[in-house]
Amino acid sequence: MDNTIVFVMILGLLLTLGNVAPQAEATRAFFVFGDSLVDNGNNNYLATTARADSYPYGIDYPTHIATGRFSNGLNIPDLISEQIGSESPLPYLSPMLKGKKLLVGANFASAGIGILNDTGIQFINIIRITKQLMYFQQYQERVNDLIGPEPTHRLVNDALYLITLGGNDFVNNYYLVPFSARSRQFSLPDYVAYLISEYRKVLARMYELGARRVLVTGTGPLGCVPAELAQHSRAGECAVELQRAASLFNPQLVQMINGLNNELGSHVFIAANAYQMHMDWISNPQAYGFVTSKIACCGQGPYNGIGLCTMASNLCPNRDAYVFWDPFHPSERANRLIVQQIMTGSSKYMNPMNLSTIMALDSRV
Repeated sequence: MDNTIVFVMILGLLLTLGNVAPQAEATRAFFVFGDSLVDNGNNNYLATTARADSYPYGIDYPTHIATGRFSNGLNIPDLISEQIGSESPLPYLSPMLKGKKLLVGANFASAGIGILNDTGIQFINIIRITKQLMYFQQYQERVNDLIGPEPTHRLVNDALYLITLGGNDFVNNYYLVPFSARSRQFSLPDYVAYLISEYRKVLARMYELGARRVLVTGTGPLGCVPAELAQHSRAGECAVELQRAASLFNPQLVQMINGLNNELGSHVFIAANAYQMHMDWISNPQAYGFVTSKIACCGQGPYNGIGLCTMASNLCPNRDAYVFWDPFHPSERANRLIVQQIMTGSSKYMNPMNLSTIMALDSRV
């Protein structure tokens, strides 16, 4: 009888510990910086044309309502949150981000921005990366008032970070119009070198503000999105100049990240090879269950790549069959494949390690 009681007590303790472990892991805060690929609604609160707050955006979101995500459903931060067992952080500008919700983290991303502050000037009122980092400082002050300095410091240091920048610096700056100011100032190789040097300052500032685990995504194949095919492609081939830009930018980004990590003596910054992830499906969409990687689900004109995704646009019935949701952004299903590689991808996709490895290492500390 005594043995039975002891066994039941031990079993109960094991079950309790089993239930506590995921909750402890889920307390890791998550912070997001960047552009429309990761914006989950900040631009809804701004006077800007760079917004995704009306149908058919959000058609496959759990509420079936447009939230400001540039997706038919969930975006990359949502899906990373899902994988790590956490709530998706709210937009920093959301009035709902207060009290305990602050401890989940925050999303500072804003559609249209780039590494440079002159990127996306046509969108007028967007949260440029310097302002996003200022908001992060402000966030820390708010949390400090809530839980005190030491717990705030731990929360910030132990958090996971995601930053996605660079694509707009080409699409909505250097190549925005023929003979743009930046293209007259720099040759493409020199412009890329300048972007990398400015991005390094952004990442170094994140470290100064307490970031210790940062996922940094490179640009996708910029010349292969439906918007660029519609303007530059005769037979579905990717736009050469934008592909050249991506092929110059991404390796230098990895090199810069490696150098910064070496300087810091730690794997703070993790490079995610978004270019290769996308090229896998673009080269062979059928192998990944897609019907097309050229035509957007929502849009108009050649490849559904002209203009915005609106109620008046062509809209595909099966979003899961399309790599691209709109002229620029992946579908939720494509985002899921990206996050799958972020979680478990080999060194071909994640350098120096994937997120599952990071989570395992950090859980031992």
